Amino acid sequence: MRISVLGAGGWGTTLAILLHYNGHSVTLWEYKKDYAKILDKKRENKTYLPGIPIPIDLTITHNLNEAAIDNNMIVLAVPSQFLRSVIKKIDKNLLKNSILVSVSKGIENNTLMTMSQMLLDAVPTLSENQIGVLSGPSHAEEVSRRIPTTVVTASKDIETSKSIQSAFITSYFRAYASTDVLGVELGGAFKNVIAIGAGIIDGVKYGDNTKAAIMTRGIAEISRLGVAMGANPETFAGLSGMGDLIVTCMSKHSRNRYVGEQIGGGKKLKQVLKEMTMVAEGVMTSKSASQLAKKMKVNTPITNEVYNILFKDKDPLKATTDLMTRDMKME
Repeated sequence: MRISVLGAGGWGTTLAILLHYNGHSVTLWEYKKDYAKILDKKRENKTYLPGIPIPIDLTITHNLNEAAIDNNMIVLAVPSQFLRSVIKKIDKNLLKNSILVSVSKGIENNTLMTMSQMLLDAVPTLSENQIGVLSGPSHAEEVSRRIPTTVVTASKDIETSKSIQSAFITSYFRAYASTDVLGVELGGAFKNVIAIGAGIIDGVKYGDNTKAAIMTRGIAEISRLGVAMGANPETFAGLSGMGDLIVTCMSKHSRNRYVGEQIGGGKKLKQVLKEMTMVAEGVMTSKSASQLAKKMKVNTPITNEVYNILFKDKDPLKATTDLMTRDMKME
């Protein structure tokens, strides 16, 4: 297959290399012209994926339309809040025969759309059967080193889902197929918010009991909201739900957990983000998630407190106390 990957961050670069390893003809698009030239010359993404060589016959370009020409599949690895602007710059005629696969994990601010919903909104000529997603517990730092990893691919059309599955599956990267696009996207997006909460727990030096509580009650929130929006509840017990939540809350590679840890340790959000080179999707998604919960009239106390800590400067210890002293509930 001819496949382009849009977005040369750590995840985009990793997937481009994986797809090349799988025998596909791959083009990697980098939005900064100067950095695209560096990647092409050095054959290493030192900023986002140091130590991993980029194959010499993997094409690297800054030209967006050039990246989209004659592709069977286009993988969208652009941060969620920038994806709309990128996809709208592509000549729509270049998209009519391609499967578009979102690997971004977020909810668009203001519109409160998932990435698949946003793509259909931004490019009305696309059909639902052209759009798929890939999600699951899959840090680039490990996948790039061929550490065994499992993910889920989803599309409204099962054949599209299976095509994506077939394109990505390798001896070290196993993909399962699904048709619950909404559930897969919501699980992948909302777990980042809960992971910030888990990081805050680490930062204030609480223990394993507290983190276990955040994770289990967090997945309960994600499931409640997802089901209210029409997703399959079983999806949240799978790779894009509990699986991704576990790795994002626990891993040293997790950017979202890191943000929470720094804030729990006393830093302000602006300072933390200024010091980071990569995007922590959960920061902006906390806004969308909180708004979605209010819109759907679903109770999401952990998500709300993460939002309050990030954007209303609420003290993490006070937020924890407020969570612990809520009215008694049935599990």
